[in-house]
Amino acid sequence: MLPDGVPDITALELLDSVAELGSLGRAAARHHLSQPAVSMRMSGLERRLGLSLLQRSPAGARLTPAGTRIVAAGRRVLAEAQALMTEVATLRAEGSSRLRIAASLTVADYLLPAWIAAVHHDVSGVSLALEVTNSSGVLSAVGEGRADIGFVEGKRRDLPGMDSEVILGDHLVVVVSPDHPWTRLHGPIAAADVAATELIVREKGSGTREIVEEALARWGGVRTRLELGSPSAIRTAARRGEGPAVLSELTVADDLADGRLVAIDVEGLDLTRSFRAVWLSDRPLPSLAARLLGAARA
Repeated sequence: MLPDGVPDITALELLDSVAELGSLGRAAARHHLSQPAVSMRMSGLERRLGLSLLQRSPAGARLTPAGTRIVAAGRRVLAEAQALMTEVATLRAEGSSRLRIAASLTVADYLLPAWIAAVHHDVSGVSLALEVTNSSGVLSAVGEGRADIGFVEGKRRDLPGMDSEVILGDHLVVVVSPDHPWTRLHGPIAAADVAATELIVREKGSGTREIVEEALARWGGVRTRLELGSPSAIRTAARRGEGPAVLSELTVADDLADGRLVAIDVEGLDLTRSFRAVWLSDRPLPSLAARLLGAARA
């Protein structure tokens, strides 16, 4: 802790100007203050330090021996304060051109590229750092300050210390390979049948896994055949006939169009979810992060 009586930077700067210019009035003019205001600040500084710093006369003001030593020491303090503010300005400049993002895999692969392109279109010279992880990892990255903004998937819930905004909705689908027995059924299958079947699913902590677990909870929850860490790995396993999988419509659109996977209609199963932006609530959203949020909204 600093000791009692430490003077403020402004008072030291005023004293330095008085020493340089030899006059309270000229120091006041330099700092756009009145002479009485400068005189009061100098008297307050002397009281705070318990020292006589200036000898005042009609001809001006000059330093006492103690004042000379205080000015010399004060100039070192002022130089360090200037260096501090120079570093602050550098950091602000870096922050205004650097964007740190954390995003879930689905968002990173299928949505984020267009949002980033929109930011690059409006702002040149953006330095981008992207952390791709599951939704739990995104929340950790934002909460620990490694990311300015994050994008997660799953149900909307309260996030202590964070603000969030729903960007758009999504829907998960149950998919199988074309030769799976479910493709030969007439009509939808029951949610209970999905719950009774071993599925290819994402790992715990992912937003997709969270939705599947909540949707099947009333029928006993998820039975897993494979837990894989990315949508592409799950699609590959499903195409090989490893079993049914549950994935975002975004990730399987091409496979469904090409017939490599078949979507199964499931009766009574709610697999809707949302993509949300998240950021810390106790600090302003950086300008580039705000631009990215605007691109996501659009």
